[in-house]
Amino acid sequence: MTAKDPQAAGLASLASLIADETRATCLLALLDGRAWTAGELARRAGVAASTLSEHLGKLVAGGLLAEERQGRHRYVRLADARVAQLVEDLAAQVPPAARRTPHSLRESSAGSAMARGRTCYDHLAGRLGIAVTDALTRRGLLRQDTGFALTDAGVEWFGTAGIPLDPSTRRPLARACLDWTERRPHLAGAAGAALCRHALDAGWCVRIGSERAVRVTPSGERELSALLGIASEALR
Repeated sequence: MTAKDPQAAGLASLASLIADETRATCLLALLDGRAWTAGELARRAGVAASTLSEHLGKLVAGGLLAEERQGRHRYVRLADARVAQLVEDLAAQVPPAARRTPHSLRESSAGSAMARGRTCYDHLAGRLGIAVTDALTRRGLLRQDTGFALTDAGVEWFGTAGIPLDPSTRRPLARACLDWTERRPHLAGAAGAALCRHALDAGWCVRIGSERAVRVTPSGERELSALLGIASEALR
């Protein structure tokens, strides 16, 4: 009798947690990096609050979500960046033919906005994320030939741009994250998170709607053009 791989049961259990449309909807929504209430997620998933609560319990028990309570409200968020990477990587593997076709102008507009620019947990994605990643690479600030890595000039650029990098973090400084709309890698890791955080805090980008979509502001266009030479048309 062949011995079973000891990791097989754990992998199957993890896969079963994600292999449910309601739970998958929650995980994708939480890729915006914020904490959501159970009621907000129930409305997003289109299910009753009691049903959603059962799903959240499974995701929390499985280590994919973390929860906290404030008064009567229960908030949940992705457990950590590794979970976000797992969800985004799996989403990127979904073939285009299997993606849901928008059934309304509102859905179509939201989808276009997400493809144009969005947050992927804590870093920039979509055409915006790709434009920034390509600009960093063209200027010799980021290497992609042997995996993603900031060059010495890249580390210096972050400091000059006023975007601090945390030297104590255990996360990789730069990591490739496959973009599910562009089918190309964008910058993730500690550097990607720092850049995204600065873009939002400095008003280079603003969140739009209830999705993860972001829009580059006029000041953001000027700053990204000055710092990275990105044409305004590529940011719209």
